[in-house]
Amino acid sequence: MDQEFLKILRCPKTQAPLELLAAEEIAQLNREISAGKIKQVDGAVVKKPLSEALITRDHKTVYRIDDGIPILVIEQGIPLP
Repeated sequence: MDQEFLKILRCPKTQAPLELLAAEEIAQLNREISAGKIKQVDGAVVKKPLSEALITRDHKTVYRIDDGIPILVIEQGIPLP
């Protein structure tokens, strides 16, 4: 993802800056998605694994990137413990 574009992206709920989620963290999250343990903010179980994602700098919320497009919808965010 273009670094200049990444600099302007913010969490739609908290306005916290976003950064790319590391590959190791994506792999861990995908294991939990496969096990049916991950839910979105709206309570829906996440079924599709992540190929790319953004995370708030406070590491509280993940937003998926689908086909290069960040999905910055509050209800579709993935809250982390």
